[in-house]
Amino acid sequence: MAEDTVADIKRKSMTIIVTKGSLDWGYPPFILATTAAALDYEVTLFFTFYGLALLKKKLDPKFTVLGNAAMEMPMFGTHIAMPNFMAMIPGVDAIAGSMMKKMIKDKGVASLEELREAAVLSDVRMIACQMTLDLFEYKKEDLIDDIELGGAATYFDIASRSHINMFM
Repeated sequence: MAEDTVADIKRKSMTIIVTKGSLDWGYPPFILATTAAALDYEVTLFFTFYGLALLKKKLDPKFTVLGNAAMEMPMFGTHIAMPNFMAMIPGVDAIAGSMMKKMIKDKGVASLEELREAAVLSDVRMIACQMTLDLFEYKKEDLIDDIELGGAATYFDIASRSHINMFM
């Protein structure tokens, strides 16, 4: 483990393990990372398994209504819950994803692409899990340029010195 300097100990730091790459799960790590960076935290995102999709050059996050009992969409002046059986109907996930993207745009919320770029510009350290790259047969060239490759040991080294550690 690297020796901690006084500056390292004093500067606030945060790590997030990013395990999901869907539209709705892509927002929290980028929002938290960019906010923490704006508050002068040293931020590291460690992307593994399906979270690795958020680092692909061509970002195309999917969305599903399945298994999200809390999902309600504002429609017709109220909030409509999406029952799980809806996911069985062909095209429902695509429609729900399109509705979510439209709502995000209409409300002026940054897109995932914009948030990811903000993370890059904010010097958020982004590490892609090498084992996951190998497992899913991705190449580093499939991912955006501003990332590092590392493994669990890399994450543990950073997390052991971090003030805040999160799993998403």
